[in-house]
Amino acid sequence: MLSDKTEFKIKLIRIILPITLQNFMLALLPVSDCLMLATLDQDSMSAVSLAGQLFLIMTLFTNALTAGAGMFASQYWGNNDKASIEKLLGLCFLLTLPIAIIFFCFPFFFPKTVMQIYTDEPAIIDYGINYLVIVAPGFAFECFTMLYHIFMKNIDMVKESAVISIITCLMNIALNAVFIFGLIGKPLAERGAALGTTLSCLFAMVLSIALFTGRKIIRLRLKNIIRPGKDLFKRFCKYSVPILGNSLGWGIGFTTITIIMGHLGSDAVAANSIVAVAKDLISCFCFALASGAVILVGNELGAGQLERARNYGRYLCHLAIVSGIISGVVLAALAPIIVRFVNLSDRASYYLLIMLLMCIYYMLGRSLNSTIISGIFTAGGDTRFGFICDTITMWVFIIPAGALAAFYFDLPVLWVFFILNLDEIIKLPVVYLHYIKYKWLKTIIK
Repeated sequence: MLSDKTEFKIKLIRIILPITLQNFMLALLPVSDCLMLATLDQDSMSAVSLAGQLFLIMTLFTNALTAGAGMFASQYWGNNDKASIEKLLGLCFLLTLPIAIIFFCFPFFFPKTVMQIYTDEPAIIDYGINYLVIVAPGFAFECFTMLYHIFMKNIDMVKESAVISIITCLMNIALNAVFIFGLIGKPLAERGAALGTTLSCLFAMVLSIALFTGRKIIRLRLKNIIRPGKDLFKRFCKYSVPILGNSLGWGIGFTTITIIMGHLGSDAVAANSIVAVAKDLISCFCFALASGAVILVGNELGAGQLERARNYGRYLCHLAIVSGIISGVVLAALAPIIVRFVNLSDRASYYLLIMLLMCIYYMLGRSLNSTIISGIFTAGGDTRFGFICDTITMWVFIIPAGALAAFYFDLPVLWVFFILNLDEIIKLPVVYLHYIKYKWLKTIIK
């Protein structure tokens, strides 16, 4: 009989490595837009990056649904309860519809309003409008793709989900090159980036639905969409509403940070945009740990194996520490290469180099916090703590301090950036103390 640690390693390789690859490929989607546009025009690249913040807000709502779905689906799957997973899929599909509609209509009909929230630079606003109108349908497509992917990960279709992401990313990069640079026809610049993204999102949605339906493990039934069940809806809301609050509090806070940086000049916007992308790319493994933790720990909790779930949580924390240290070192090593690769002004390049080096400490905090809060705590339904912790950290400390530094004390750009990136370190001790109380070690299914 295999030990807990040996079984954990086997499951880790089978689940987390494909998710890591998937996260990396998904993170490359905005990278391909930004890097290609950066070779043409700094303002165009900045506009696409800022416009993409609306996509971030959309994913906050969708992530709240998918995190809640993953929380229940992992425990249901561990308990071999497929009927309840089908009801859960119907409920989540019903809740995804209004999100997809809203985030299509807002950028499509009010693109100028969206851009004016993030910046007052006229050139960046104009580029952003061109991008948003075309990319708006892609927002709606991505909502349903994310929904199907979270269920695929929880019913042993992790590899299929990763393959779709890889294909989508390669397709997006190819289409971006074609449309942005006019390899076939007229160069479309930011419009080309939007068109390539929209077509790729449509392809990903269609392929995800086709593969999920073709496996015939779980079916999306009309009766479960119309009447998913009051009891399931109440329990889903009980655990998912704190996730939504957490996502919105953190996401709007992150957007506010972008807004603060966006009003410090085009050089600060350009440098911060690239740093955000670099951090997401390097963080792919720690995000995969969080996603994998929901599945690994949730399966054991659903099966009633509480001691094994506790052990898995400990192994994941150790791995998160190692991942955070390595991520910081890698980001620091790549900093000079990234600066030389992108086409920025001298001042923006200087900002970019120092900002990347500052992120070394940030990566360790992000790795541990995401694994524990978004992974281990979520697997056991302990979602209220994450909401309270992230909200207080972001809105009581980081946002007020950053706003005062930027607009009242008029501190240099790099000092403002440093203050705005302290959130992961500030909350780390509190997160760990809550972890060792083991309130997350429980089942949430009947």
